[in-house]
Amino acid sequence: MLHGMSTTPEPAAERSADEVNEEIRALWFRSGGSLNAEERREYQRLVMEWAAASPKDTEAA
Repeated sequence: MLHGMSTTPEPAAERSADEVNEEIRALWFRSGGSLNAEERREYQRLVMEWAAASPKDTEAA
């Protein structure tokens, strides 16, 4: 029997756009500005997570 499963992994914990952006920056830094195939897949996953993430609470108190 085939069960309906999502092929898109869910993030372990919901992160802010700022947190995901920091990971993207670290990936580019580690790669020296040139991504291999595995790093490109990671970058694409991070960009999708970043786009879906909510910005860190920036409302004035």
